[in-house]
Order: sequence, then C-alpha cells, then structure tokens
Amino acid sequence: MEYASLDHFLKTGTAVMAKGPIAMIFVEDNVELATTMRHHIQCGFESVLALIPDAFPLPNDVEDKIHRIPFDCAPEGAVTDAINRIIEAAPGIWMYYCYNAEYLFFPFCETRSVGEMLTFHGEERRDAMLAYVIDLYADNLDLNPDGVSLDRAHLDKSGYYAQSRKDPVTGHPRERQLDFFGGVRWRYEEHIPKDSRKIDRIALFRSAPGLKLLPNHTFEDQEYNTYACPWHHNLTAAICSFRTAKALKRNPGSTFEIQSFRWHNSTPFDWHSRQLLDLGLMEPGQWF
Repeated sequence: MEYASLDHFLKTGTAVMAKGPIAMIFVEDNVELATTMRHHIQCGFESVLALIPDAFPLPNDVEDKIHRIPFDCAPEGAVTDAINRIIEAAPGIWMYYCYNAEYLFFPFCETRSVGEMLTFHGEERRDAMLAYVIDLYADNLDLNPDGVSLDRAHLDKSGYYAQSRKDPVTGHPRERQLDFFGGVRWRYEEHIPKDSRKIDRIALFRSAPGLKLLPNHTFEDQEYNTYACPWHHNLTAAICSFRTAKALKRNPGSTFEIQSFRWHNSTPFDWHSRQLLDLGLMEPGQWF
C-alpha cells in the first residue's frame, strides 16, 4: 500500500501499527532495495514500512507486501524524528529499523521468525535488544566498485572490541552498557566521523509512551541501552550491512585510498546465522 506522506501514514495507518513486530526500512539510495525488503519480509515481520523516495522503483511482488511511505533520509535528524513519531503513534509494540542494503540476522533465524524471538525476549522482561552492525563488503572492487556484492560478500572475522560507556554527568561507567567497535569502520576510522564509529544499535525495541530514540542509536531510557539483564546473558542480533562500504567508496576523500576492503581477517559471508554465532557476533542467550 502507498501513502502520500509520513503524516498521511500516521493518520490512516493505525491498523498497520496495531500489531508488531513492524520493520521500518529507511532508503538512502537505490542499492539492493528489493533484496532488503524481501529479506525482512521473510524474517516474519507483521508489517514492513519502506520509507523511500518517490523516484526509486520496486518490483511488483515487493510493492504488494510493503507499506510505501515517501521519505527523504538526507536532512539531519530526519530518520530519528520519523522513528520517534512512529513510536508515539503506536506504543506497546515491537519495532525494528534499518537502512537499505542492511540485513537482519538473529539466532536460528533460518527456522524461527522474528516474532517468536521477540516473544521469548519479552518473557525475559526485556524491552529492547542490542544489535551489532556487521560491515559487509565486496571482495573485489574492480568487479564491484561501489563495494556491494551479495554473491561475493565478505566480513571481518575478528578485530571487534568494546569499551565502557561512561555517564556524561558522573563520568562513571554505565551498568551493562558498552560501546562496540570493529569492522570496516574501525579499519578506516580516519575516514569515519567520530560519532559514526560505533557498531552497536538498539535496533529492536518495544515502543512505549514517551520513549525517545537519540541520534546515536540509543534511547533516553537507559535500560533500553543495556546489552543484558542483571541476571544472565540475553539474546543479541546482527545487522549485516553494506552501508559503510558504500559510503567509503562514494566519498571522494576515501574512495581512491581504498583499493580493496580485504585483509588477513576477511572471510566470505555465508548468509547464515550459524556463522555469526560461531564468530561471536551475536548471542543466543537462554534461547535454544
């Protein structure tokens, strides 16, 4: 279904937002639009919202299964503001957000739906789930100069690390919160703005009255930003993303300095949750 604007959707799309989980996919360019939409439809979301410029076409089979909302991601704060407006309009349901050329993986996603996972997560009294944004990149930039190839996708199998997240007022480490780094953003950090170097994103969350997402992919409610409850490890997810590779090859200041994203810790991406679990890039918690 198509809407005239985000305002139009918020006024008339109440039935769409009555039951979660819903996926919000923000489209920045025309790279891998159909595969992004199909992947998240197959994850089992009740509704998939595509916030997308009018100029970008989608195949008919995809158009029939999504809710298309005209949107421009470019203005500063536009994505955060849109998510917060949707949160306000639909409190109490599970939500997820990502960008095009990003693909959600969670433990056992080949045989279980995202709804099943979030039901279990909610039963553990969790209202948010940490996701690691894992950089994907084409292994051959002569064949794929934009850094994107699903068939030849690679990722870093090591080189990830975490630092304590300090409260800006007290200076003390925040309980059960860490800043995570790694991947292409770490290896080419001189080309990445400081505020964009982290790979953690609270991408799955239960909306609530007054809940506010911040521009750094965390929430004002600090419990939403924790990686686990106080009692044991919880589920985490991974968002496998070509977004950084795209940006580095599109940016004139970095494209000519990067002849290849491959290094000794590169490995082909299998497009399977088992590989991400084996590499420690997501956590099954108590879900077996």
